[in-house]
Amino acid sequence: MKATYRTMQITAQHGLELVERQTPVPKAGEVLIAIEACGICGADASDIDNADPTLQPPRVPGHEVIGRIAAVGPNTPSIWKVGQRVGVGRLGGHCNECRECRRGRFNLCRNQTVVGASSDGGYAEMMIVRATGLVSIPDELSSEEAAPILCAGLATFNALKKSGAEAGDTVAILGIGGLGHMALQYARRMGFRVVAVGRGDDIATDAMNLGAHRYIDTNRENAADALNEMGGAKAILTTTGNPAAVTALMPALAPEGRLVVLGVGKDPLAVSTRYLVGGERGLIGSMTGTPFENEKTLDFSVLAGVRPMIETMPLEQAAEAVQRMRSGDVKFRIVLTMGDQSNAHQ
Repeated sequence: MKATYRTMQITAQHGLELVERQTPVPKAGEVLIAIEACGICGADASDIDNADPTLQPPRVPGHEVIGRIAAVGPNTPSIWKVGQRVGVGRLGGHCNECRECRRGRFNLCRNQTVVGASSDGGYAEMMIVRATGLVSIPDELSSEEAAPILCAGLATFNALKKSGAEAGDTVAILGIGGLGHMALQYARRMGFRVVAVGRGDDIATDAMNLGAHRYIDTNRENAADALNEMGGAKAILTTTGNPAAVTALMPALAPEGRLVVLGVGKDPLAVSTRYLVGGERGLIGSMTGTPFENEKTLDFSVLAGVRPMIETMPLEQAAEAVQRMRSGDVKFRIVLTMGDQSNAHQ
């Protein structure tokens, strides 16, 4: 095993710089991963912008991580072995002690790290992670394909399952980007009548190819009126952080329908309580999920042929990749690659 590894750490000026660090040794209940690929997510920008500039060593972003176990710490469950390909998403491993863990709600654990924010992430060749955060990766998926599924895939797959919609129901996806392009594929394969809602006709072909039965361009028509002409939506999945766009679409929610919020914005979401009560409509937020749920998402992706649309860039170009993500100059996800890491544990 190499004595040092390369990583992109956050600078005091909230940029990224390539440095070398000493390879760490995993503690009890931890493993060391030799990273092969790490997806770039919109949340990475927030992690970079909000990183503590006084933290030493500086934080490493990235939470769509795929690699192989290079070393195992004491008291790590025997299911995890050196050389095994694994992943870790936004949640860095539950504690198994808090009230939420005792309820089996591991994704709500109050003591787990947030990868890339409160613990170092995957813009690196090596990474330490709690064993409780590990996800087994199917052989049918390449590391580059699997990486975005650990966040964008899991978030949208779980949100659709929580939406209350059944096969044959109309489901609208607001925002066709890194999250939305995954949601369209899952929704189509779950048997929903899928309506994509976006801005501009440049995305229309992609939306239809990804699984939409209908694309609504908000620059050309009123999306809520168009959906209501179809009978309304049993569920609306919002992947945008623009609350005004969400509010504008809410009148299309059918009675007993559910709005599932994935996109995070700074401004409050305006909701009419009369509208919710009158039609017994629901409004919920949905976060990511547990490692077990992540494995179910990966398995479904294999079974149903769902794949993220990606392009790859090398680790040393992470700063450029993040800037492209910020500007929207990507279709639909960028994945950082670390070179051949298959024998890094040897």
